[in-house]
Amino acid sequence: MYNTADEIAHRDVDDDRVERNLRAAVTRGFRQRCPKCGAGPLLRGYLTLRESCDVCGEDLSHAKADDGPAYLTILIVGHLMAPFMHWFFVTFRPQPMVLATVFCTLCLVLSLYLLPRLKGVIVGFQWAKRMHGF
Repeated sequence: MYNTADEIAHRDVDDDRVERNLRAAVTRGFRQRCPKCGAGPLLRGYLTLRESCDVCGEDLSHAKADDGPAYLTILIVGHLMAPFMHWFFVTFRPQPMVLATVFCTLCLVLSLYLLPRLKGVIVGFQWAKRMHGF
């Protein structure tokens, strides 16, 4: 059996009887790291998932994020920007082109920032719940 906290933290998480830590896997995914070890990079490019982790060798080819990251990105950006845009318009009354330019830029930047991170969150969730062959 495991004697120390360090041994418990580093036990083999591939054992089906061991529950995987969902919070840690999702947090590692948001940081674009391997959901198992947290050290290896999760993505090969901007949104291309690696076949396996370079550090621990975890097979990541089973992950199927599909449209989930895009849907969550639109949901989050829309819910953040709509009230902010309303407040900005009511408070400052900018010209329509200024409003459109500022908020299109903000939406684009926030979307580009969130999209790969939310893909990592979905892959981390799938890994922790042993979905799609993990």
